[in-house]
Amino acid sequence: MDDQLERLNSLPLRDDLRGQHPYGAPQLDVPIQLNVNENTYGVPADVQEAIVEAVRAVAGGLNRYPDREFTELREALAEYLGHGLSAEQLWAANGSNEVLQQLLQAFGGPGRAVLSFPPTYSMYPLLASGTGTAYLRGERSADFSLSPESAAAQVREHAPNIVILCSPNNPTGTALGLDVVEAVYEAGEASQSIVIVDEAYAEFAQAGTSTALTLLPGRPRLVVTRTMSKAFALAGARLGYLAAAPEVIDALRLVRLPYHLSAVTQATALAALRHRDSLMAEVEAIKAQRDRIVRELIRLGLTPAASDSNFVFVTGFEDPQAVWRGLLEVGVLVRDVGIPGSLRVTAGTEAETTAFLTRLEELLAH
Repeated sequence: MDDQLERLNSLPLRDDLRGQHPYGAPQLDVPIQLNVNENTYGVPADVQEAIVEAVRAVAGGLNRYPDREFTELREALAEYLGHGLSAEQLWAANGSNEVLQQLLQAFGGPGRAVLSFPPTYSMYPLLASGTGTAYLRGERSADFSLSPESAAAQVREHAPNIVILCSPNNPTGTALGLDVVEAVYEAGEASQSIVIVDEAYAEFAQAGTSTALTLLPGRPRLVVTRTMSKAFALAGARLGYLAAAPEVIDALRLVRLPYHLSAVTQATALAALRHRDSLMAEVEAIKAQRDRIVRELIRLGLTPAASDSNFVFVTGFEDPQAVWRGLLEVGVLVRDVGIPGSLRVTAGTEAETTAFLTRLEELLAH
């Protein structure tokens, strides 16, 4: 590894990339992988068949470039989201990470800054680094919450070009109140901050949790990002998208690569959207297992955060690394997110959840 690092450093790498580490969770071949918030239920059989047929239909035309504007997909995404959105307000790319990257390419860059509030999605600073955008670390309360007053004050203090709010937040799992989004947007008026609300886990939110999509009318600097990796079980297909004012979409056309969304990706996403009832049934099953995990963790004397996502963030471990290793010994992989006394676990199938909880109780009993 030292030799590999030495060879890397011998290249004329950008100075701001030296010493950086790539994003990535451990990829271990174990039976129960509950560490990267995938939908472990998999793609339902009827959706698989629809995807195969859709890809077969476009296969004969793969010698031609795909629809650069992916018009049909944008129309389908607008219909899925509702809230009066039109295709002109939708954009998609290869995963929500590329969507975020394009936003930083368009509105960030050298001499500009993006503010977010750790602990949050660890890709934000990496995306900032990759686009030459300064990354500003905002602050949360000791319980990881973020109040409208605190968030707005920090936006006014730093005057960032971009603010990213993760809701539900990763790794803590709790959704923000819309009052936080409204306060941040208003506080960013003077600096004309683009406000991005990353709603990657929105479909798993508790009943009554509102989406920032409701705030889009009259707010041209507001962007809401989503993904098909989680609720749609398409992490391997790489399809993320956003909703925003049409002028934001026009800005992204300036930085996107030509024909960035393949015909196969478009066909896959369209098939999944047209057969989403099966996928949404899986979402409800995942939410049930998530709530079960929360109840059982409380029974075991731990402190899980309220979760609006497909994972649970839990504190109260004396030695989280020992628990992590103990779970791995029986083939259960969870995530150590580097926050003292805590771990994060994805809500899997009923059997996977049972295996996790059974082993965890054994470890805590010793």
